[in-house]
Order: sequence, then structure tokens, then C-alpha cells
Amino acid sequence: MATRLPSPPRVGMVSLGCPKNLVDSERILTQLRADGYQMSADYAGADVVLVNTCGFLDSAKEESLEAIGEAIAENGRVIVTGCMGKEAEVIRARFPQVLAVTGAHQYEQVVEAVHEAAPANLSPYIDLIPDAGLKLTPRHYSYLKISEGCNHRCSFCIIPSLRGDLVSRRPDAILREAEKLVAAGTKELLVISQDTSAYGIDIRKEPRMWKGQEVVPHMTDLARELGKIAPWVRLHYVYPYPHVDQVIPLMAEGLVLPYLDIPFQHAAPSVLKRMKRPGNDAKVLQRIHQWRDICPDIAIRSTFVVGFPGETEADFEYLLDWLDEAQLDRVGAFRFEPVEGAAANLLPDHVPEELKEERYQRIMAKTAAISAAKLAAKIGRTLPVIIDEVGDEGATGRSQADAPEIDGQVFLRDAAHLSVGDIVPVAIEDADEHDLYGVPV
Repeated sequence: MATRLPSPPRVGMVSLGCPKNLVDSERILTQLRADGYQMSADYAGADVVLVNTCGFLDSAKEESLEAIGEAIAENGRVIVTGCMGKEAEVIRARFPQVLAVTGAHQYEQVVEAVHEAAPANLSPYIDLIPDAGLKLTPRHYSYLKISEGCNHRCSFCIIPSLRGDLVSRRPDAILREAEKLVAAGTKELLVISQDTSAYGIDIRKEPRMWKGQEVVPHMTDLARELGKIAPWVRLHYVYPYPHVDQVIPLMAEGLVLPYLDIPFQHAAPSVLKRMKRPGNDAKVLQRIHQWRDICPDIAIRSTFVVGFPGETEADFEYLLDWLDEAQLDRVGAFRFEPVEGAAANLLPDHVPEELKEERYQRIMAKTAAISAAKLAAKIGRTLPVIIDEVGDEGATGRSQADAPEIDGQVFLRDAAHLSVGDIVPVAIEDADEHDLYGVPV
């Protein structure tokens, strides 16, 4: 008589916030899958729902609370984790029925809470997972987290209080994970951390053996080795430390994508000082020019905060002039928002909301014009493009200057024959403020 296998419990996941949170969610789900759980795509089919929260801004906290409320209303059995787990009393006061609350990257506690809420029935016949683990991103690109935490104490940020100081992963462990991801179909590795350029400063004297040679835990060495593993390697959240200059030749050689995501946040010295941000705006401009001399195709994306306490009209005009000089390829902007626990809240001269909005509109108009001109200059060129979606009439992809979800896209005609994950040459025929249009060659 055949043995009837028990139905495994099913777990739903709502993942909010940044790509670092997404990596945490993937790690949690991979462990749960190894422990005998199945995943549920909706509330109705889940025995328990995990909500991985973001607590960076008050608006993000409110979004997290709304997600928790929705999960409780739709399912009723909810476990909360992530950055907002630091505020367990706030969550429990609003939703006393949550089953458990854990903090950021507390993987063991989350898994234990799921075990208690919905015990698993392990079976050697069905509990197999892919070697690379479970992913929440498409097969052809993957986020690769290289460290946790941050040593900076920027006045507007509470990340160190949520995630602690910098803790770097061993370089051999990172490279091993990268190999598994590529073997499972990843074409693009997106390297993330809170401060990628600080990678290894806490373990700098601990080189590890990889493929018969020592690998130093340093951003440049790690980037070089990753470039040998994956077709595309993209660096995110890079502070402009002097040693970042060493990565640019790797981009010129084609080992690493010619792309840097540097959160400058502002340019006016007085604002940077109040933000407690490192950096010298004039030297940064000089280095950007030098980077482009070495690697002309380098794309630089950044984010800026407008309406920071004490920001004057002169400070804001300084930022606009700096952007004219820097000619950054991709820019995102945020209106300053007080976050509970951030030192910036105590600064004097908060900017009125209507003035924040006016400055936000001005900086977005400025950067859109810069982006439109830079993209127009690519018309007539042939660029490598990675394919994200394929339809009956065409395909959508991204150039080397475009990270998924945050930058622009390349819309292709006559491309129905392509497959997701292909990297193909594309003749650029047109452009607008954010996107390119072309045809595969």
C-alpha cells in the first residue's frame, strides 16, 4: 500500500523596503524550504504569513504597519520581522494578535517562530531545494549581499541602530554563493550592502583561500573575482572613498559593469556637514571627470535629499549647479522626512513642506533634462542589453547603465525570438527622458 505523504505547511511572504531586505527574505524562505515548508503566493493558501518590514522612514513604517494589518485581515496568522522589529511594542500595540516579532537579519528567530506557528512535516521524498536557494527575483539576476550594518553615523539615518555596525562576510563565502547563483542561471550579480566600499575593513587581516589563491577581503579584490564568475557584476551603495578609484580600471577592462551607485545625498558643504556625511564636493567632481577619462561609458547614479534642516536657497542652488557639472546619469531625490531616533530631527531651521516640494520638483526637472540629453547621445550606438521580458511584439531589457527596478529600460521591437536572460547587442534608435528604444542586431 502506498504511503500517503502529509501536506507540508505553506508560508506566505510580504517583503518590503530595500534590496537588502529582499536578500533577507530569500535567505529566510530558503531555510524554511529546506525545513519542509512550501511557499504560498496568496494569503488564502498560507498557514502563516511573514511580513518583512522596513523602518527607515516614518512613511515606510506606516507602509509596514498597513501591510501587517492587511495580512492579519486576510489570513490572521502573522509573524513580523525586519527593521521595524526594533519597535515590537508599537507593532503589538496596534496588532496584539501577531504571533511573533523579530528584528532585522534575525534568521534563526524567524524560522523558530514559523516552526512554532506551523510545525513542519519533513520528508526526504519532497523536501529538496535548488543548490542556490530560493529567489524572489527573476532567474537571470540576483542580489548578492556582502556585509551587514554600517559604521557611519549620518544624522538622518537610523540604519546602524537597526542593523548594527559593519559586519563583512568572508570573501570565499561570497564567491561560493556567486558561483552557485551563476550555475543556477544568474547572468547579473547586483552587489549590495549598506556601504559596499567599506567591505572588509573589519576583517582586512583575514584573507581566505579561493581557487588555490588568497583573496583579500577588500572591495577591489572582491569585484575582480566576481567579474571572473558572472557575465555582469553591478556595484550598489558605494561611498566615494579614495580606493574606489581602483575599481574603475576593472570597469574599463569589462570585468565589472561601468556603473556606480553612489548616494551623495547633497553637494553643499554646509548641508553635508549637518548630515555628517563624508566627502568633499570639489574633489568628488574632479574624480568623476577622472573616472570618465579612464572609462568613458561609466554610468553614475545617485540619490539626494532636498529640504534637509537648515538647507538655504543658496545651498539648493549650489546642489543644482553641482549637478550641472557632475552630469550624473541617473538621479533619485527624496524630500527630507524626520525619522524617529534620527539626530537630524533635533536640528534647527526645518524647511517648510511646501518649499521641500518646490525644491523636489526643481531637482527632478533638472536631472530629467540631464538624463534626456545623455540618453539622446546614445542614439545610433549599439549597446549590450540584458532581456527582462519577452512578448509577442517585442521585448524589454536594460543596458549596462540600468539597474532593475530603479533605473530606465530599453524597449526592443522585432525581438519576440529572444529569451529572458539573453544579453544581446541592440542598435539604439530613439530615447526619451528615462528610456531607450531599439532593435536587436
